[in-house]
Amino acid sequence: MSNEALDMKTPAPRADDIYVEAISPATTPEPRGWGYLAGQRVLVIDDDADLLNLMREAFEEEGAIVSTAVDGLQGLRAFAAEPTDLIVTDIIMPTREGIETIIELKRLSPSVKILAISGGGRINGDDFLELAKSFGAEATLGKPFRLNDLIALAHAILSSPPSAPA
Repeated sequence: MSNEALDMKTPAPRADDIYVEAISPATTPEPRGWGYLAGQRVLVIDDDADLLNLMREAFEEEGAIVSTAVDGLQGLRAFAAEPTDLIVTDIIMPTREGIETIIELKRLSPSVKILAISGGGRINGDDFLELAKSFGAEATLGKPFRLNDLIALAHAILSSPPSAPA
């Protein structure tokens, strides 16, 4: 994925490029860097090093305390060592993919808030994102996405009341 696809100066993505849920105008933050996530602990899990770093930087610009992992197994270890307020996880990854990771995270901590992201690989990303929701992700975001949309959705998730354990 090119950095251009994530650059917040690029034109807005087509409607079928982005799947943002649970955002209302009242909870959508303005431009990044305003501290909307100050003090929130965020764990970002993605095997794409460039995207992982972009997301980490975007969350840090908003004041979040960020941990990263390159696959689901590493993400589970990071969460066990230091629970977080929000987990952003890719779906298609080596070692332990995102759906398995979401299932295990919800088993360990039913109230943990999860944002699943996916470009879908060779399969329609909608299928993976719907599956992620069915296993407990609070929201989903399809790749490519704008970093502002990622931050807005994270803010909306963290601002919402805790979900009831299943």
